[in-house]
Amino acid sequence: MALILTGCVVKQQQPAPVEPTQPPEPVQPVPQPEQVPQPQPIPQPPKLKTINWDASVQPLVAQMVSAASAEPGSVLLVDRIKNSTNGALQSEKATAAIQNALNNNGKFTLVSTEQLNQARQTLGLSPDDSLNSRSKAIGLARNVNAQYVLYSNAQGDVKAPTLQMQLMLVQTGEIIWSGNGVAQN
Repeated sequence: MALILTGCVVKQQQPAPVEPTQPPEPVQPVPQPEQVPQPQPIPQPPKLKTINWDASVQPLVAQMVSAASAEPGSVLLVDRIKNSTNGALQSEKATAAIQNALNNNGKFTLVSTEQLNQARQTLGLSPDDSLNSRSKAIGLARNVNAQYVLYSNAQGDVKAPTLQMQLMLVQTGEIIWSGNGVAQN
């Protein structure tokens, strides 16, 4: 068998001729319209309702001045309004409105802002201390030799808070006048 196999000539196949090819022409990309990013709409900030603090505190201050049996010239410390609402409150503006309403009232001499800041520093309180309390207010009033302290609180919904004011005797801490009102927009 080996002889037979060696005698057979295997015919080799020639590879098929390859046609020369030209390099493919570069395909020109179809110009796409350029995607211009759409500007994102800018969200509108929430509209803040401003409270007219002057109009809100004026009736309460008028009630307090007429009801208080303080001697003319008594020294009054107006403590920063306490924020017990459900949001951020412009407590500096509210406190300033109370002080403005009490200016030239004929009954009380107000503790100046400088005296109040000095008393805060003496007692180790930060000028920005927002943790108001009656005891801190009375401590500040004692430090500046005030006879009365006006403690104010805003509570409820921040958009229409209820204002509560209490006039207290510094010596005893007794509340000698209290009033409530709703802040006006």
